[in-house]
Amino acid sequence: MTPIPVYRLNLLRAGYGLLIIGLGIAIWPGILNPSTIWDKMHGVVVCMLGAMSALAVVGLRHPLRMLPLLFFELAWKTFWLVRIALPLWLADRMDASYAETAVECLMAVIFVAVIPWDYVFSNYVKGQGDPWRASRVSNAG
Repeated sequence: MTPIPVYRLNLLRAGYGLLIIGLGIAIWPGILNPSTIWDKMHGVVVCMLGAMSALAVVGLRHPLRMLPLLFFELAWKTFWLVRIALPLWLADRMDASYAETAVECLMAVIFVAVIPWDYVFSNYVKGQGDPWRASRVSNAG
């Protein structure tokens, strides 16, 4: 396997940095403020995004090992855009709140650009998976 050039690793780091900064500005003030109260699902989302930003810090040091974090980011935003935003847009029922979230989700295109897809294909698609069960060791001798 060809090693990933350092500039590609640094592009990945920039993607993790974007997660850290963006979520740090939007999410962490509420997490750190003890007087903030959310309804159940909003609290779940805020805490999930806070955890994502905290894990993105690890991506600065280990950009390839933390690729699944970027996969998750791409996946949930794509699902939201396809399942929620697109039907609203097609029905001409998208209000300003949904439009704002759609624009934020469309920013995930940055991750599509920085992920080294050749590495992903060779390691996650073509690469050997982890074993499902322990191997039997024979004691022949």
